[in-house]
Amino acid sequence: MRSPVEPTYITRKSLLYKTEVEYGDYCINHVLGCSHGCLYPCYAMMMAKRFGRVRSYEDWLRPKIVENSVELLCKEIHLLRNKIRSVHFCFTTDPFMYQVPEISQLTLELIRILNDEGIKCSALSKGCLPIELADLYKDNEVGITLISLNEEFRSKYEPFAAPYKERIECLRRLSNRGVKTWVSIEPYPTPNILVQDFDAILESISFTDKIVFGKLNYNPLVSKYPGYKQFYNELSNRVIAFCEKNNIEYHIKRGTISELDCSIS
Repeated sequence: MRSPVEPTYITRKSLLYKTEVEYGDYCINHVLGCSHGCLYPCYAMMMAKRFGRVRSYEDWLRPKIVENSVELLCKEIHLLRNKIRSVHFCFTTDPFMYQVPEISQLTLELIRILNDEGIKCSALSKGCLPIELADLYKDNEVGITLISLNEEFRSKYEPFAAPYKERIECLRRLSNRGVKTWVSIEPYPTPNILVQDFDAILESISFTDKIVFGKLNYNPLVSKYPGYKQFYNELSNRVIAFCEKNNIEYHIKRGTISELDCSIS
């Protein structure tokens, strides 16, 4: 069993920022690093290493909490209030990092501050979403990443994140309390990385309000799988069909569906 993660603390000069992510508006990343240690590879870790924010994978695994987050948010929210439609937690870290309660508590505090100003929030996690989210603004949307049900795969690629069943059950409890929930099936692996039952994944989250689907990027094994573009096209169509059948919203990430070369030589 892994030893408890002891976060350290840093300060920043700003917190809220406008994101270029296709389904985002404003975002907060109030932690540097992530103890989940995902190895797809993790784009956020790659960028943090590239720009010198962390020195190594081991450094990335030791989360650093922005200790002046509340102070920054209270200041910035009044400057940006008329521009913000929603705030997402988070694109470069995890807002409910598994078994790091200090981060979850801070995330809840930041969401409450935003909600008190009438700003809705969204959150995405590979941890266990706390039941306290059910007592917040009803327009909030909270989600989990779920790209498999195979625990051996999780142990290899998401080694310190919450087990899949725990993620699903935490999300289900919130859904049962009337919280808007969503699931990100991204980055989804090709069969040369893992052969799995895609329908079983969809059925396990049939209670959710929205599904986002996207391919695995930055891994050379993907393009080595014969017909990988067609593979992602077919799965995208299955997501769409499943969601339309079950009255679930969906979003297929940009670049997941490809135009296939059907020319005959």
